[in-house]
Amino acid sequence: MALTDMPLPELREYRPALDAPADLVDFWTDTIAQARAVTADAPTLVPAQTPVTELVVEDLTFPGFAGDPIRAWVTRPQRAGRLPVVVEYVGYGGGRGLAGERIQWALAGYVHVVMDTRGQGSGWGHGGQTPDPHGSGPSTSGFMTRGIEDRSTYYYRRLYTDTVRLLDAVRTLPFVDTDRIAVTGASQGGGLALAASALSGMLGEPLTAAMPDVPYLSHFRRSAQQTPLPPFTELRTYLAVHRERVEEVFRTLAHFDGAVLAPYAQAPAIFSVALMDDVVLPSSVFAAYNAYGADDRSIEVYEFNGHEGGQLHHWVRQTAWLADRV
Repeated sequence: MALTDMPLPELREYRPALDAPADLVDFWTDTIAQARAVTADAPTLVPAQTPVTELVVEDLTFPGFAGDPIRAWVTRPQRAGRLPVVVEYVGYGGGRGLAGERIQWALAGYVHVVMDTRGQGSGWGHGGQTPDPHGSGPSTSGFMTRGIEDRSTYYYRRLYTDTVRLLDAVRTLPFVDTDRIAVTGASQGGGLALAASALSGMLGEPLTAAMPDVPYLSHFRRSAQQTPLPPFTELRTYLAVHRERVEEVFRTLAHFDGAVLAPYAQAPAIFSVALMDDVVLPSSVFAAYNAYGADDRSIEVYEFNGHEGGQLHHWVRQTAWLADRV
């Protein structure tokens, strides 16, 4: 691997001109309001089947976009009382995995909630269990172009809405301290954490902390033009065929761009970026980070890493940072 983008001093100052759609706030406030208004089953929590006995592991089902049932694992210490919570979103193609698979945050004293990703869960890891029941127009393989013909049908409208509806569900859990809610995730999960923080801020429901790790889903046009590896190349493949739809596609994507949404985020944040990342360009991370709305923000730079970023080293850094804020 080699450096994949600008020198670090330029990245730290990188603030591209990204025009927010005129209807951005109305689009998202209406979308979330519609999801919240759907009559659907209330969140349910049942014991999970797992050999883990020293932690409480439970299977959460909650209503997401259009009331669709979305799954999540809830893992927590056995002690009583209301605890801070870390909500985690999953990387591209993955699912929530097996019950008891992700235990580090619970071992660190947090309620840990990991959301299954609708329609994904078969690309790596140990699978997912949440279908996406909504159709799509013509698209490439993968998820980046599903429903891209219109912002109302785009796949990530449903997935971003799921992130917010999970936060709604988490606030109903009797063992959660609703004043101490953090979001995290790596790659696509980092992009979803960023979206959850931004949309929560937009809705006047700011979170306690956000920890986007090598976050995907920002600065779409530059990423589609210059990122050498998937998933951003799905956009390039689609537009190479649908030549007449370039501007229309990027108008749709502007409603989902992490760098466009970032100014609405109010939660303190710790980002990470890897300078040899050929899946998520460092400039796309800095475009979102430099636009992020909270003054309390920092970014960890992994100079010689690719998309794996800091891995457990970064998790240790996150735990220390988060402990200062909860």
